[in-house]
Parts: sequence; structure tokens; C-alpha cells
Amino acid sequence: MKKLIAAGAATLFVTIASAGASLAFEPGKTECIAPANAGGGWDFTCRQVGKTLYDLEIVPGPMQVTNLAGGGGGVAFAEVVSKRNDDDSLIVAASSSTTTRLAQGAFPGASMDQVRWLGTVGADYGVIAVAKDSPVETLPELFEQVKENPSSVSFAGGSAVGGWDHLKILVAAQAAGIEDVRSIKYVAFEGGGEAVTQLLGGHVQAFSGDISETKGFVDSGDLKVLAVLSDERLPGDDFARFPTAKEQGIDAVGANWRGFYAPGGMSDEAYDFWVDAVKTTYESDEWKEIMANNGLMPLAKFGDDFNTFVGEQIDATEKLSREIGILK
Repeated sequence: MKKLIAAGAATLFVTIASAGASLAFEPGKTECIAPANAGGGWDFTCRQVGKTLYDLEIVPGPMQVTNLAGGGGGVAFAEVVSKRNDDDSLIVAASSSTTTRLAQGAFPGASMDQVRWLGTVGADYGVIAVAKDSPVETLPELFEQVKENPSSVSFAGGSAVGGWDHLKILVAAQAAGIEDVRSIKYVAFEGGGEAVTQLLGGHVQAFSGDISETKGFVDSGDLKVLAVLSDERLPGDDFARFPTAKEQGIDAVGANWRGFYAPGGMSDEAYDFWVDAVKTTYESDEWKEIMANNGLMPLAKFGDDFNTFVGEQIDATEKLSREIGILK
């Protein structure tokens, strides 16, 4: 009798275990939305992480990357919330630009609680650059031109007015002694790639972006980095050559986190899968090599920890936006 009971218990355990296994999320055709045109930081995040996920065999096939530009990320956010809220196979590239726009109420009716926050894959320090043939050689020299004639220098960035690329310039301008930062001319484009194209075409005089989206243009001989907005020079021969704003007497630091959110109606099983997928990618040797090659610095926030971090970022950005007059 005891043997029968034991056998029955074992069968029940196997059945429950099998049922649990069948309920676990298994990805099929996966997709990453980059909320900007090709060539910018969000596009970089989707494509590099998507490739790594496939290389590590975390997803069964190559991840589809969809560029959905508009509204500084607002078009993609609205698309996910209103039309793809329960898509378990979708992730969306996000960054400090995302939390900046949420903090400023730039996505009409949107809040961080409408989506699920997965995790980070590093921090991307801001840069201010000019075209390679520009006569400007230092960041103080650029801001001196702004002081003498604000209309003579237009800055281009891949985020909307008031977005992260814009805020970085204003923080640096304040540190350079420009009291009325509202005099700074900023032109918004849908992604860093488009902003660089406008710079190279002579339509603007300076570029505000992040090191990961800038490096390729530096390597091709198109851009000259005036300053990296980091406390110290970045590691690695490719990046240590770029001076910081601080060493030029401008005490400005700006790090752009990079990561992902998912639809708010995503199942718990899928959410757990994607949190683990992002964490596994971040901790892999493959991703560490990508970070080193593109100037990304360590930043590890996943799941609930990342959700708390996002809330704190939104609160801090809202405060900064009020201080510099973007929000009233």
C-alpha cells in the first residue's frame, strides 16, 4: 500500500512539474522596437542586444528590429500601450531619454506604470562633438562662441526639445557660465544618426549624443569629439583620447543608461524570461566585449530593482527640468 501511495505521489509530482514546464514562456518570433531611425543609440541597443541574444541561443531565431520613430520615443510608447499591450515576444529599447520624456509629460497621458521595465545593459556617457573640419578645438571655445553670439551655434541631437540630448547641453552650458540657457539653440532630430547627417551637411554647428552612437562617425573621420561628459577619461585606447568636460574646466557629467521595457500586459512568465534574458546578456563575455568596443560603462539594474531606478530617474529629471525652466 505504501508503495502504491509513493508511486502515486511520484506520478502526481511529475504531472505537476510537467504542467509547470509547459506553462513556462518559450519565445518564438521575437521583436525589438527601436523608437528612432537607424543609426542612433536605440537602434544600436536593439541590434547589438538582439544579435547577442541569438548568439547565446537565448532566442531561437534572429530578432526582428523595427525602427519606429516619432515624438522622441512617444510614437513607440503609444503603439506598445494601445496596440501591443499583451505581446509577450516584444521588447523596446529605452534610455535616459525615455525617462526624461516621461518626467516632462511629453508622452500625452503616459506613465511609467503602463509598461514593464526589464533591465539595463550599461551606461553610455554623453559627448559634445563638431564636424571634423570645424575650426573649434575645445568645449570652452565652443561655449565662448555661444556667449558672444548665441544664434551662431546650433546644436543637434537625437532627442526632442527638452529631451536628454538637449538637457546635456544645458547642463554643460550652465557649468560653462552661461546664465540664460534658454538662449541655446537646439534642433531635434529623430535619432543620433540623422542629427550627425545634418551636422556634416553644415546645417548645424555641434552635436550632442552618446559615445556609442558617436564612435563610428569618429572612426570614419566625420566627427571630432570636444568632450565626454564623464568624471574621468573612459578606459581603452579608443576612448581615452577624448578629453572630459571636467578637465577643460566645465564640471558637467551626463550618463545615459541603456536598457529595455516591455508591454504592460506581458505575462509574468514572459516578463521573468526577458528579465533573465537581459541579465544573462549583460553578464556574458560577448556583451562585455561589445561594451568595451563601444564605450559602454557598467550599470546593472534588473526587474524590480530597475523599476525602482526608473522611478528615481523620473523624479530627479522632473526636478532638474523645473530648475532650468523646461517645466513650470
